[in-house]
Amino acid sequence: MLQSKLLKKAASMLVAESEAKKQEKERVVNESFPPLKLSGLSVQELQDLCRELHRKIDVVDEARYDMEVKVAKNEKEIEALNHKIIELKGVKRPNLKRVKKTADDMMSHTDTSKLMKADFKANLKTVKKEEEKREEVTDWRKNVEAMSGMEGRKKLFDAGQ
Repeated sequence: MLQSKLLKKAASMLVAESEAKKQEKERVVNESFPPLKLSGLSVQELQDLCRELHRKIDVVDEARYDMEVKVAKNEKEIEALNHKIIELKGVKRPNLKRVKKTADDMMSHTDTSKLMKADFKANLKTVKKEEEKREEVTDWRKNVEAMSGMEGRKKLFDAGQ
């Protein structure tokens, strides 16, 4: 019962926190970028307003790019430090190997696998292999004696043509 009360309280706190973040975001956006009043402006004033907006966009885009570069640099540094920590501990992580999964393994990860299990082998056509004709195995010594001399070479030559 205590655990359920704590979970309910934590859920309500999370909802309140998300609402506070949304309100803070709206407040900051409204302060930084007040709504534009375009009615009653001449063409020259509209062009000046567009130029000013472009300058602001450039400044914000540069700041965003700088932040992205800093974040990427920090992430690389964190990864390098984690790697050093692992090396100092003396436990090295082995490289992961690719594992082949069977159809049953892939189907077991889905919810529908319990209802229907596919048997891929049952749907395949069966092909009967013809027996290959094999030459009879003879004594190699008799074959060598028959092929020795000029007669054997002539037989090989005639067989090649």
